[in-house]
Amino acid sequence: MKVKFITVLIVMVLATNACLAPASIAHSEKPQEVDASSETGAVSVEPEELQIEEGNSFETEDSAAGNESEAQEQDGVTPEESLPAAINPLSGLPVQNADNLLLPPALVSVTNFPPTARPQAGLSFSPIVFELFIGDGMTRYLAIFYGDYPHASFPKQGEDFTDELTQGLPDAEVGPIRSGRLPYEYIRKLFNGFIVMASAYSKVAAQMSDYINVFGDDQMDVNSALIPVDKLENIARANQPDLAEINLSGMAFNHQVPEGGKTAHSLWIFYSFLNQVFWRFNVEDGSYHRWQDNADGSTFIEQTDRLNGEPLTYENVIVLFADHDVESQYLIDINLLYVKKGKALLYRDGKMHEIYWTTKSEEYEKTTGRLRPIRFIDADGNPFPLKPGQTWIELVPGYTAYWETVDSEKFSQLVAGRSKGSGYWGLYFKLAD
Repeated sequence: MKVKFITVLIVMVLATNACLAPASIAHSEKPQEVDASSETGAVSVEPEELQIEEGNSFETEDSAAGNESEAQEQDGVTPEESLPAAINPLSGLPVQNADNLLLPPALVSVTNFPPTARPQAGLSFSPIVFELFIGDGMTRYLAIFYGDYPHASFPKQGEDFTDELTQGLPDAEVGPIRSGRLPYEYIRKLFNGFIVMASAYSKVAAQMSDYINVFGDDQMDVNSALIPVDKLENIARANQPDLAEINLSGMAFNHQVPEGGKTAHSLWIFYSFLNQVFWRFNVEDGSYHRWQDNADGSTFIEQTDRLNGEPLTYENVIVLFADHDVESQYLIDINLLYVKKGKALLYRDGKMHEIYWTTKSEEYEKTTGRLRPIRFIDADGNPFPLKPGQTWIELVPGYTAYWETVDSEKFSQLVAGRSKGSGYWGLYFKLAD
């Protein structure tokens, strides 16, 4: 393996140098499909400058390879494989640079705690973001960057925005980046990409392949690890040949609002008292805006992207129910592979739909041995359309309770409130003992 340097320091390492993890947390490679639809840390930093450490067979020379997908029409629903080449298969929207669709997705581990990490950089450009529980009441994001890459811009202002102009644009970076988690490797395989993280616990790193380690430039600031967007793109271009042919087919998109569903003005998610989230539907832009308490259980702040100052808005918010395997307080695995049918809730266009998800092996998987992204389906197994745009996926245990509550920001009223037909939904996250 060759070691090369780009603008920031890049150190190449092999993921196989990591210690082997015990069998109890090893990721299964054997396709054992299951039906899940029934009821039921600290970051390492290095001083002086941003450092990028690469895992497995990653190089830093520019290269790219082709990617083709088949077209298909199904009953008015537009599966992404039927869309033109310039459409992002993960959002159903056109991209400005079609060549970027030839590059492997970058899956970046973005911190949500401490609150000083907010606002994060780049999330408003990610077609899909996964949010998962990491222990101590905290969550972390795995943001997928594919298609058009993030860029900095001035936030929309009134007539007087002299201060913003004099300060200049922020650097186009993504982060803050924090350590990897066990479910990341499942998601990486499903999306045929590479992981960007700030190292990982040895038992976690041993399960991963195709990853980059990014370290901050300030030992006293856990939020200092960010990766410049141009470096992220260069790494994707350099390693496209090493990550096999990309097939991101399977997701369906349609602007037409699906029939049925229940009114959904908002969704309140309780991860812990100091980690509560509201997704609030905005009629004007037709998307859900993210609000989060300031780690105080009471002060809810609309979340934004530091690259442009714009609110985090997602056309689709999905609650995905999946089995959680708790190995220890901070070692939580989530079963996402070879699932025939799992439950999910889709929030789009101000409605909540009870749907399903699948990662079962179909013809492509059986003939190539490779995987494709999570597909969302109805009760009969037909593709269920998401709204073209961005999607935020909340990963929760299969037994997680959800209900219609009251319109409030007070914890006691939200958790105890029951108001059928209100359109104000609540979800209480809790891991089994």
